Amino acid sequence: NYTLTPEGHHAKLTGLEGAKAPAINKTWLEVETQYLVIQLSETLQVGKIYWLYMEFQGELANDLRGFYRSEYFEDGVKKVVATTQMEPTDARKAFPCFDEPAMKAVFHMTLIHPSGTVALSNGMEMGKNQNVLQTKFKPTLKMSTYLVAFVVSEYSSIRTAAETDVLVRIWARRTAIEAGHGDYALSITGRILDFFQSYYNSKYPLPKSDQIALRDFDAGAMENWGLITYRETSLLYDPITSSNKDKEWVSTTIAHELAHMWFGNLVTMKWWNDLWLNEGFATYVSYLGVDDVQPTWNIKDLMVMTETHKAFAFDSNKFSHPLSLPEEEVKTPAQINALFNTITYSKGGAVLRMLSEFLSEPVFARGLSAYLKQFAYGNTVYTDLWGKLQEVRLSVNLPATISEIMNRWILQMGFPVVTIDTRTGNITQNHFLSDADSKPSRSSPYNYEWFVPISWMKNGTVMDRYWLLEKNGNDCSKLSEWVLANVNVSGFYRVNYDPQNWQRLLSQLSTDHSVIPVLSRAQIVDDAFNLAKANMINMSLALRTLSYLSEEREYLPWQSAIKHLNTFINRFRHTEVNTKMQKFLWSKVQPLFHYLKNITADWTEILSSHTNQYNQLNAISLACTAGVEDCLDLTKMWYRQWMKNPDKNPIKHSMRSTVYCNGIAAGGSEEWEFAWNLYKKSVDDAEAELLIYILSCTRKPELLNRYLNYMLDPNMVQKKHVNYVIRHVANNVVGQPLAWDFIRANWSNILKEQKHASFFTILYFTTKSFSTEVELKKVLVKCKVNINQWLEIYVNNR
Repeated sequence: NYTLTPEGHHAKLTGLEGAKAPAINKTWLEVETQYLVIQLSETLQVGKIYWLYMEFQGELANDLRGFYRSEYFEDGVKKVVATTQMEPTDARKAFPCFDEPAMKAVFHMTLIHPSGTVALSNGMEMGKNQNVLQTKFKPTLKMSTYLVAFVVSEYSSIRTAAETDVLVRIWARRTAIEAGHGDYALSITGRILDFFQSYYNSKYPLPKSDQIALRDFDAGAMENWGLITYRETSLLYDPITSSNKDKEWVSTTIAHELAHMWFGNLVTMKWWNDLWLNEGFATYVSYLGVDDVQPTWNIKDLMVMTETHKAFAFDSNKFSHPLSLPEEEVKTPAQINALFNTITYSKGGAVLRMLSEFLSEPVFARGLSAYLKQFAYGNTVYTDLWGKLQEVRLSVNLPATISEIMNRWILQMGFPVVTIDTRTGNITQNHFLSDADSKPSRSSPYNYEWFVPISWMKNGTVMDRYWLLEKNGNDCSKLSEWVLANVNVSGFYRVNYDPQNWQRLLSQLSTDHSVIPVLSRAQIVDDAFNLAKANMINMSLALRTLSYLSEEREYLPWQSAIKHLNTFINRFRHTEVNTKMQKFLWSKVQPLFHYLKNITADWTEILSSHTNQYNQLNAISLACTAGVEDCLDLTKMWYRQWMKNPDKNPIKHSMRSTVYCNGIAAGGSEEWEFAWNLYKKSVDDAEAELLIYILSCTRKPELLNRYLNYMLDPNMVQKKHVNYVIRHVANNVVGQPLAWDFIRANWSNILKEQKHASFFTILYFTTKSFSTEVELKKVLVKCKVNINQWLEIYVNNR
């Protein structure tokens, strides 16, 4: 809210150092693009200095944007935190500014704040005025407005030793710090910073790195330079109650934000249409950073399941979009916000992983170092990166320039399916669409053809990389041995084969699956099921890729299989096929279930392997889903023991989400009420989010309806958890129709309370199982859009 001048203008303009300021004719606000327009009587003079002055005031609202209010209770007393979230277009909500990433500036910050509070900002504190509690900070480095941050709180902190090169401080609620919940973050932050300094060959340019945990925060975290803000669950780790998955999430989130200190902060995309340059890089190298501090986790392989598979799913739709969009398509705040999606983050990371694979990691890192050195404190477009990589790739033999190869991956949406016919030696590529009858929603400058780096092996032997540069290639000879392409999913594409080669691969899996790399075993399953859904192979062939699972003990192939099995489980749960499905599931999971039971001494010991702990959850969850009595009795027993003594939980941390969910699913109102009361009393965000999930696991419609209605009352369900409640209930086969009915009945309220992207995420989860024209029409009528508009919204916001 601007205070108008006596002349009725929103601003004053004054000349400095002898410059004469033109008069202001008029000012006005452009609502859609969020501009304050100042019309002058004449043009400003190049080289002259002017002072633009505005007075304004604003409400410290709880809308999680700009400068906003976060609340929590400590020792029964309500505490308020004043904090910020500027990205992408909300710095203008905190203070008037040229709010564009290319308009970098140095920010001089002084905060006046209440007694008993501490103030933080991007720069280091320079000192305090004792007459009024006023904290002044060192000027920032030259940076974009979306990276500005300031926080006033009553938080406590822990810090690194004084002699460290970079001061690292972890800030959080006093009780969380005293309980040691910030210790893990402190232990890895400096080490990850050191890794990136070495990897980028570029020194971290600030004297400190503050990291602060907020109860009310819309994103997972935000990379403000020098003051990174996090949702509590993304920074705090409780060794007593948190799971292995929680620890991994904290690790990857911290690494992601620290990676931005160079990619995004030091060098920034010129405009939001190249947001992937920020987020794709941070996604990819975050896994390298975590691998450095947690080398036994196998985290670089987990990236394929977490990022690449997710990107495959979203990018196979005809309404996907290229990584880099034309600037004219990204103008308004709504269009900018829509780019914070899976394509930008996950596909961006997966494509850069592919680039690193065919260049080699050392060459890739050398190119990044040269890029950061040349463009430090400036802004770039993607061609600047290709240029620096081209300069350093001299030792790598490529069939074309980096630009010619990579532009095909970032300027057209989607990805290819490569088909290898061992009978003829032919290799072909086609744009892969999950709906085989659909056509892409936009044209491509490359006619949907890619330069595809094909890593492959023959009968267990890794062969030289082959480049497919056209739609059809016939450089390969006929082969009678099995062939596997895209080894370890090194490229961003799917692979299909002739029937004989599929059979040879299935035979190898059945006789000795260890000859095929673990990641490739997972990819064989994922490719087969997605090819079957696109009518490129028979579903019976896809199901046969699961035949060997009774011999599989590794997490990644099981996780890939379970993702697709869950579709069948939900579809056939209430049909005559369910009994056969249950028998099939049990025949496959029983050996894994007993294997893990034995190596954990009847579930009493914690597995040392990170991925084995995840597979333990898979085994218990799938066994319980299959109705195995041993599993159902086990989870019910553990849950009842917990209910009898809530302060002495017998369930191992890494198993709690699965055990809790199955315990509630097998129980009734007593089990549900127990978890609900714990949620109401929870002060730890990680515990609260776990309880939010398990409450959705009940099979009782009346409890699910009550849960959905609680969501409308912020005194019952916290505002930041509303999105999760609907998503989790909708993922429950009993809850899905209830969630959709609830959405329709409360459409206006939910749309008003949720941000644009969050609302359509909710809509995606409540309608993703719809498969009939009648169901689709219900959505279209409610949304008041036609089919193409709906599908475009649906894809771009899920």
